[in-house]
Amino acid sequence: MDGTSLAPLLLMMVVIIFFMVIPAQRRQKREKKFANELKRGDRVITKSGMHGKVLELNDKDNTCVIETMAGKIKFDRSAISMEMSQKLNAPATAKK
Repeated sequence: MDGTSLAPLLLMMVVIIFFMVIPAQRRQKREKKFANELKRGDRVITKSGMHGKVLELNDKDNTCVIETMAGKIKFDRSAISMEMSQKLNAPATAKK
């Protein structure tokens, strides 16, 4: 193999790392930070779509108890959707 046939392969690897791996790592860090910053009283939505309010947080097993209209349910913190919960808690913008 000469250098000219290796260059496109290396370029493709750099592009994959730049556009796929690095953004995935950033997203994972944001989700972990979001889960660690949860507090009692936060309104959240799970990834399965269940709405509720955080009642208890357990740092030992990384879970939380969420109060829903159906009762109290224990979830793993990773089951809470960062995007949907942030949209739920975002202030409503005034329509013109």
